[in-house]
Amino acid sequence: MSNQLETCKNCEKQFKESFKFCPHCGQQVKDELTVKVLFYNTISNYFSFDARFFKSFLPLLFKPGFLASRFIEGKRLLYLHPAQMYLFIAVVFFFLFSFVQRSQVQSLDNTIAKTLNQHKVTDTIRNDFVKHSINAIQFSKQKTEDSITRLEIRETLEKNKFIHGFSDEKTDPLVEVEDFRKNDIVSFDVATKTIDSLIAIDAPDEVIFTTMGMDADAGAFERRFAKQALRFYKSRKGGSILQTFYDTIPIAMFFLLPIFALILKILYRKQGLYAHHLVFSFYFFSFLFTVFSIILAVNFIVDIPDWIDWLVALSTFVYLYLALRRFYQQGIFKTFFKTSMTTFLFLLLVAPLTTFILGVFAFMFY
Repeated sequence: MSNQLETCKNCEKQFKESFKFCPHCGQQVKDELTVKVLFYNTISNYFSFDARFFKSFLPLLFKPGFLASRFIEGKRLLYLHPAQMYLFIAVVFFFLFSFVQRSQVQSLDNTIAKTLNQHKVTDTIRNDFVKHSINAIQFSKQKTEDSITRLEIRETLEKNKFIHGFSDEKTDPLVEVEDFRKNDIVSFDVATKTIDSLIAIDAPDEVIFTTMGMDADAGAFERRFAKQALRFYKSRKGGSILQTFYDTIPIAMFFLLPIFALILKILYRKQGLYAHHLVFSFYFFSFLFTVFSIILAVNFIVDIPDWIDWLVALSTFVYLYLALRRFYQQGIFKTFFKTSMTTFLFLLLVAPLTTFILGVFAFMFY
């Protein structure tokens, strides 16, 4: 037997030459760097893309709640770690979804471009600016006169109430007649034309902000909102906003998933630690991303009818019910109630609120 020693290239410790792996750090002794080894190591290190993934994938799809139950029981080396599985499948989903994003962003820009006309700087527009400014003053004067007339009518009706006997409910419709309200619509039209003219002559943003109705002492949020609104008005493109919205979804998922686990913790407060509910949530969201990834992949080949989309949405509810039933071991009706409550709280409260927050964020920072 050879007593020669081998030096590990990784930890630089010595061991017997006959060893195939370093007993100190575990690195393979003769690990020639090839393209195959390079990509295998990358995938294996970051996603543990090995036999555990294939052992986990089919149970994830066809055995709801099985992986979460086994992981909680302590079988943690046989199957892929829930966080790793979620990360890998989420990356695949958002990669496929990026192709859909691109087409939707372009489609939105094209739609807005057809709806709104782009204005160019011309002498006519410069002249129109003067005309619109005069009209704005005239309409402002007319609006003031309308207010005075309305006040006079109201005072006359009040003084002669003993004659006509009208109550306040009948007096208000007489005063707020249609003719007075028309001036607001025309004024809005004049305001937009004035803004167009100001943009055409490269007026400072502060002047345009004043025309838009922003006060001089407006706060930082209002100024930011006005700046973004003017930026959108000038470009007539909403694709950047939609793209920013989509880009924030992966980040938002790192908050939505723990919230989903918190809902489960509230509904199953006597069953396990919060970490247990988090494990279940990781696997459930992995299932959702897997299903949606398959749908996206199939849609690239053939357009799927809408009724199939509804069927898929219904199947995820059924999957959640079966998963909760297996994982928490509760009765049929109790599980159905908690499945419905989880779905209601998440889809009708958490998801819409998150969508609104992401929408505001996308508009403010696109």
